[in-house]
Amino acid sequence: MKTAFITGAGSGIGRSLAHALAQQGCSVFITDINGENLAKVGEELRLMQANVHERVLDVSDKDDVFRAVDEATQKLGSIDGMFNNAGISFSDLVDHMEYADFERVMDIDFWGVVHGTKAVLPEMLARGEGHIVNVSSLFGIVGVPSQGAYCAAKHAVKGFNESLFYELQDTGVQVHSVHPGGVDTGIIKHGIHKKSIDGDIDADELAEKFKTIAKTTPDEAARVILNGVAKSRYRILVGGDARMVDRLQRWFPNLWRRMYPKLMASQLGDAAK
Repeated sequence: MKTAFITGAGSGIGRSLAHALAQQGCSVFITDINGENLAKVGEELRLMQANVHERVLDVSDKDDVFRAVDEATQKLGSIDGMFNNAGISFSDLVDHMEYADFERVMDIDFWGVVHGTKAVLPEMLARGEGHIVNVSSLFGIVGVPSQGAYCAAKHAVKGFNESLFYELQDTGVQVHSVHPGGVDTGIIKHGIHKKSIDGDIDADELAEKFKTIAKTTPDEAARVILNGVAKSRYRILVGGDARMVDRLQRWFPNLWRRMYPKLMASQLGDAAK
């Protein structure tokens, strides 16, 4: 892979992907909604002598996503790898959830993936090569209480990826569906968390508890993702928790639904209910 476009590159998995790709000699176009974080990552990569360009981007803005991809193409040439990684976390109960919050999660976590995919797909198809790496989640495989909006968005990414996989067969273009489990990225800390079944969520407490079970580092996640892409794997599970939960819910779906509340309560307490 000679060129890559990464969303959500200002922190977490996106930052680690940018570093790993740059170490491989890949030219990278990095984007994030947080300009300060993005500038720091850009400077880190320049210290590595990487060919890097950064741009502030809100992936929910379709037109700006297309403009950003055009800019990246002008500066780097054809995009070999599109990493649709940007996302936000949000916790609330469905009966309490405001539509504006639900729509914001869908706009970023689902539509951001769609915008990024459609911005690069025609040119990749014309060349007959390219990789589209769309980040879903473990929560795109299972449902989780208080995560209705997030799960809906990540399940939508999973379904979008599966449909695209069949459409791209024999074209030379590959789509990769990425499902991270607990990765210590700060996504909980910077998310919006309102209510669980047992009442209001203490966001700081939830973030601290999540850190204790988020066993995968962003660097490890990036390594797994890039290894999966290099091996042309469609489905990429990131972390032992993702692999375990995926197997349990597929092999024992009814048992899994009975196990889940106790499992999550033992890990995160009332905030997970």
